[in-house]
Amino acid sequence: MGTSVRSSGNGNLPAESNTFVGREPELARISALLGSSRLLTLTGPGGVGKSRLALRAAHAAQPEFPGGVWLVELSDLQNPDLLTNAVAEATRLAEQTLRPLLTAVCEHLDNGPVLLVLDTCEHVLDECARVVHELLAQVPQLRVLATSRQSLGVAGEHLLPVTPLPVGEHSDAVTLFTARAAAAVPSFALTDATRADVAAICTRLDGIPLALELAAVRLRGFPLDRLLQGLDSRFDLLVSPARPRLARHQTLRTAIGWSHELCTPLERLLWARLSVFAGGWDVEAAEFVCHGGPLDPEEILALLASLTEKSIVTRESSGVAGRYRMLDTIRTFGADWLEGLGEQDAVRVRHLDYFRWIARQGEAEWLGPGQRMWAERLSLEHANLRVALEESLAAPDPGTALELTGTLWYFWFACGFADEGRGYLERALRQVPDDASGHTLAIWAHRLVTVVPEDVEAAESVSAAYVWLAQERRLPVPALPLTGASLAVRGESARSALLYGSSAQAPGVGGGAEFFQLLTLAVQAYLLAGQGAFERCAVVAERLRVDCATRGELWMRAWGDFFVALAGIGLGRPQDALRSARRALAAKWRVHDRFGAAAVADLLIAAEAVGGEPERAARLLGVGTRLWYSAGLPQFGDTETTVFRREYARRLRADLGDSAFTEAVREGRGLSAEAAIRLALDGLPDEADL
Repeated sequence: MGTSVRSSGNGNLPAESNTFVGREPELARISALLGSSRLLTLTGPGGVGKSRLALRAAHAAQPEFPGGVWLVELSDLQNPDLLTNAVAEATRLAEQTLRPLLTAVCEHLDNGPVLLVLDTCEHVLDECARVVHELLAQVPQLRVLATSRQSLGVAGEHLLPVTPLPVGEHSDAVTLFTARAAAAVPSFALTDATRADVAAICTRLDGIPLALELAAVRLRGFPLDRLLQGLDSRFDLLVSPARPRLARHQTLRTAIGWSHELCTPLERLLWARLSVFAGGWDVEAAEFVCHGGPLDPEEILALLASLTEKSIVTRESSGVAGRYRMLDTIRTFGADWLEGLGEQDAVRVRHLDYFRWIARQGEAEWLGPGQRMWAERLSLEHANLRVALEESLAAPDPGTALELTGTLWYFWFACGFADEGRGYLERALRQVPDDASGHTLAIWAHRLVTVVPEDVEAAESVSAAYVWLAQERRLPVPALPLTGASLAVRGESARSALLYGSSAQAPGVGGGAEFFQLLTLAVQAYLLAGQGAFERCAVVAERLRVDCATRGELWMRAWGDFFVALAGIGLGRPQDALRSARRALAAKWRVHDRFGAAAVADLLIAAEAVGGEPERAARLLGVGTRLWYSAGLPQFGDTETTVFRREYARRLRADLGDSAFTEAVREGRGLSAEAAIRLALDGLPDEADL
């Protein structure tokens, strides 16, 4: 198979970046508690290693959770109201539903034994407690492993305090420091001559893993005895005679502060300014947001490299487009420093300006060869987009928020974040008068992400809103038969035939205008197929494919492939239909369109059945159910909900017999979303053909 669909197993756990040291008793205790307790929270101060311990325990627990092990990182989440969205995103559930999102998440996770790891809960504690309570009530086979500086306070919660590593000459703290020191300075080795100094450093740092790792990196610039002396003198300044031992949180902050003092003034300034980012950043973003005063953009790459060497910043990937991030504790230290410098507001404004520019560029290039890149880039920048949106909504002039939320229509609609987009658009629209700049765009975007396939009234409102938008921008208005499409979904083909009209040309100016030009063709093809006019459907669908191919566009072109395949089934050409449907599915998956992927998977059922592969078609019936759950629309995966699935379930059961049919469907439904896609794409040509 020549696709780029990538499996990460049934879950999303990242690989461990370096060796894990010690914690055998804690790991054994976590394993036992996950078997007996549905909610386990690892508690302890920052830097003590809660997140790393949870990740290690989650990796070890994977065989016990065939339904998936999912990590939800919450440190970058500023708005508690988006916690459910964060869970949906981490578990790869598209938000294309008007039902309560938490209900959709519960249904999505109700797929056998599942472990959900909620990392860094303390700053969204109340919402974590509410969501966890609901998840545990609605998903019987769910276990939750949380990390937090305090308990969630949910009934049945079991707490496991995480303490620093044991210290002493033969302790885990010494082992960890030695491993990290050898990684920083390959010539370093623990010997009888150095063991006492290493143990003294570990004792001085109270065995706190983050403090040990920061100290170990300093061996690049100091011999071991100088490192110990530096720690002693630095700590002595902060210890009062009446308090001979530092509290652990003060120890960590002092260790970070000591690393801060060993940075150059420009490195400290960059550290502080980088703290405005959430979820990481690339070099271009750092150069735009962090330049100014003594910090030239041309210096930032070298300074990032220096901060990486000091383990203040972590580089996450190789190549030109590498990304960087900071641990939450280190970022918090930088944010405090930025506030002390009085630069917080100015740097946040540059951050907002940069991501407004990113949103505009994405809209301008969405219907072009960079579409897949933009889908992936905006997914990477999702946390930063949230920061920018919250900043714009808190600004005295909310017009920026209206513009930003509206400009991101393609991200909300096409990449599976409709629920979140609705929330932001509604907040922005409440804050501005109807005659504000950008109001019409935001109204249209809101209606676009609110429409559902069976809702005629919502479809009409989207069409009306686009007419307003086109008129405001002085553009010709294309015929947009969304009302007819909604009627067709509901089986009212005769009425829909009166509504599709002609495919008047919309101008190729601006992402929204081009999008609607192409959408008009897609809807027309859909209505023609619904009326059985397959030859005409194929002509319109091929025109859509050509128009999209000219632009190098994937998302809408996949609908062209979809309708070509649909026409192929109607015309008795199953092999042609299979090729087109698989191309459509690969493209939809690449641009993170879960709704589209589920719809195409259903089409593959028909293609395989018509092509004489009933067992494979039955497996795909189960695959389609799984993908509709992933899209947040499980009702579309119910064989009794839609005429299409009900009819094919009846046919395939008759062809295979009850037992074989039931087993094939069960097999398909039990796959992870990624495995389901691999099964559906079996036999697809090389990606160069897409």
